[in-house]
Amino acid sequence: MNFNAFFLKSFRVVLLPFALLYGLVIMLRNWLYDKKYLHSAAFNFPLICVGNLAVGGTGKSPMVEYLIELLQPHFKIATLSRGYKRKTKGYALAKEGTTALEIGDEPMQFHLKFPDVPVAVGEERIIAIPYLIEDCKDLQAIILDDAFQHRNVKAGFNILLTEYSNLYTQDFFLPTGDLRDEWRSAKRANIIVVTKCPADLTVDKKKKIIQNLHATVSQKIFFTTIEYGLPYHITSNEKRSITQDDEILLVCGIANPKPLKEYLVKNADTYYQKDYNDHHIFTIDDLKEIKELFNEINADHKFILTTEKDAVRLHKFDNELHDIPLYVLPVKHKFLFNEGELFNNEVISFIKNFSFNPN
Repeated sequence: MNFNAFFLKSFRVVLLPFALLYGLVIMLRNWLYDKKYLHSAAFNFPLICVGNLAVGGTGKSPMVEYLIELLQPHFKIATLSRGYKRKTKGYALAKEGTTALEIGDEPMQFHLKFPDVPVAVGEERIIAIPYLIEDCKDLQAIILDDAFQHRNVKAGFNILLTEYSNLYTQDFFLPTGDLRDEWRSAKRANIIVVTKCPADLTVDKKKKIIQNLHATVSQKIFFTTIEYGLPYHITSNEKRSITQDDEILLVCGIANPKPLKEYLVKNADTYYQKDYNDHHIFTIDDLKEIKELFNEINADHKFILTTEKDAVRLHKFDNELHDIPLYVLPVKHKFLFNEGELFNNEVISFIKNFSFNPN
């Protein structure tokens, strides 16, 4: 463990009293909801929630995209997100000319990749859902992005994500750990997906994790690994592969870049990194610094690589990016143990057989 990691871990342990206080508040809130002192709104409409119990890095955005690709051929669907770090407030529906500053980077990513799918944002989902249904009168389902811990709305179908290397049952409350909700809340999920697993995960390890998660009899547990696609140029969409001859400048501001860095170690000659905070808003000075760092790399085969989430926040500089070898690396969930179809059927069946349960 390096010094920075040791210092961070030690500092988080010192904050244990604050974590205990935070945990007590969360448990009290959940108790109030469970005992009906606080009420969740239920809608007579298919709502699919994608969320987690920890902060950042479990793969919520790729899961939302997976669901869009799965459901779009069969149903008229929309997505609803909070719109984290946007410069606006209230309900908003993405339209032509909408920017990431107006709706947030992840909703903007959905809007750019799936222009035929309505993408909305709203801090108060209980208010935004009726607006979205009114604006898109032929909707058949809504995907709620990162809404599991927001109990003022009760979704009919909950998909809970937990990262292989940081299972919620082995975590602790913020700020000592990464949990923003108690792990007993996982019982509200219909499906639990263990994400970012090794591609060669064994059946024995799978069974141990299932035991560790303490799922209920009715819950189904799935396992996914990260699958990277071919990088494409940020403005021209021209694709290229990553080879052992390439030296790469990695530019990213995401919660957990570790799997991406491990991927580059295996597939590129060398990579250099320029990290930013999660949801970082890029400035023209950042772009100048990126160019300078890239020009310092003395190699015949070199390019800049970023994530789709970061690319959304870089598109405002498209006029300056045409002649820069800046490529975007797409990422998807790949289900292990040939269980993808079983997951797909669970989700599709929920919409097809939807029945309203106000309780």
